Amino acid sequence: MVLLSMLLAAMAVWLWTGPPHAVRRLTVVGSRARSHDHWLRTVLRTSSLANLLRARQEEKAWRLGVIELCDALSAELTAGRTPEDALADAVASLSPAVATPLRATLASHDLPESLYELSHRPGAQGLRLLAACWNIGVERGAAFVPVIDGLAQGLRDAHDHHEQIKAQLAGTHATARLLAVLPCLGLAMSWSLGADPLRFLFTTLPGLACFLLALLLDAAGILWTTRIAAKAENP
Repeated sequence: MVLLSMLLAAMAVWLWTGPPHAVRRLTVVGSRARSHDHWLRTVLRTSSLANLLRARQEEKAWRLGVIELCDALSAELTAGRTPEDALADAVASLSPAVATPLRATLASHDLPESLYELSHRPGAQGLRLLAACWNIGVERGAAFVPVIDGLAQGLRDAHDHHEQIKAQLAGTHATARLLAVLPCLGLAMSWSLGADPLRFLFTTLPGLACFLLALLLDAAGILWTTRIAAKAENP
């Protein structure tokens, strides 16, 4: 039963972290594990799921922060502030996670270039468009407020579209993970019925071949599904 639990935990790490990361992490975990409980705690502690969720939260915070920045900048410009003062006040109204990196750009001699460099952060791609609008509206004297309003609306529509795609793909991700875990559930059911599938899988050559082939097909299915979903989310 311990071996079955270890197999289920290994498959969970494989599903959540992806095959390349899982192989490296499970190798380290296997060398350090001394008991079943310690092995499970180590797997949970070394999982990169928390890092993945944190990265997604930061990306969403930047995407929303750029939209709020454009809205606040447009409001300040409409109130008659200069572009530099309007941008400084708009940055001050943002959350600290987004405002802190943006404050460093305010002191730059080349503001559009600093905004362009900051736009390489995940979720901050809208800053690249803001830098272009700054060049057009401030340095060349074109109408600035309508451009910023249009940029904010465009970024908002893009964000809503991205969220709709993620919501529609949630069921696809859940189905893929469920199908990947089903072989492990099959092993558990056969064990509960009195069979010994692990002995066949790990002590016989045909069983080992079936086990490796199943892992390969499972990993290929996960990678394929993830690739399709990633292309849909970021066309």
